Amino acid sequence: MNQPFNPNANHAATAPAFFSVYDMHAYYGESYIVQGVSFNIHEGEILALLGRNGAGKTSTLRAIARIGDPQVTRGEIWLDHQPLHEMTSYEASQAGLGLVPEDRRIIPGLTVEENLQLAQIAPPKGWSLDRIYDLFPRLGERRKQEGTTLSGGEQQMLSIGRALCRDIKVLLLDEPYEGLAPVVVQEIAKTLNHIRDQGITTVIVEQNAVAALKLADRAVILDTGTVVYDGSAQDVLENEKLRAEYLAI
Repeated sequence: MNQPFNPNANHAATAPAFFSVYDMHAYYGESYIVQGVSFNIHEGEILALLGRNGAGKTSTLRAIARIGDPQVTRGEIWLDHQPLHEMTSYEASQAGLGLVPEDRRIIPGLTVEENLQLAQIAPPKGWSLDRIYDLFPRLGERRKQEGTTLSGGEQQMLSIGRALCRDIKVLLLDEPYEGLAPVVVQEIAKTLNHIRDQGITTVIVEQNAVAALKLADRAVILDTGTVVYDGSAQDVLENEKLRAEYLAI
């Protein structure tokens, strides 16, 4: 559940987790979308951020990424004792935050390899191209193909690979399974498990709640912009009443 927020507390010193969000509030215009969201994640964990349509999941992810919309009016975001809430989106990226948006944002006119190389232009650099191709062999096979002509699953691989080209500590994924066949969902999930094994912390927003819960260590469920559950992902899978009330599954 939401943790009590003390604006005078030194959250960087007291946070038990690697990545922490404290009492975050955000608006789209006059619409109050994120209403005091708080949660912690330990290094290397996968957290599923779930809820019905309109619960505030994507807005929370965008607010964490500091991309400017929705407008954050209050709250703190700490990554490895770094105050992301005091940073621009670019500075947060340099601090180790990587976002894979729902629309994937593959750059038209560029090949797979050029999309990856572009992510490596500015420091700090992350994974090498060879390491990306080891993780996603199909990207290696299609390295000279224009990125926007890939299949949906391959574009998702490219988006994740592009994020890993930066030296990230936390990977934010917005609807990574959307529009993908079940066999491709399984392949992406296997990849995310491998990324976890490399010590990267992941937050996944996903309408396919069952698939996300099977992947995740923990789950946070939102309802109308507030946290209504924070605990084990397995417990959510086993709690039919909770799933029916807040996830409609």
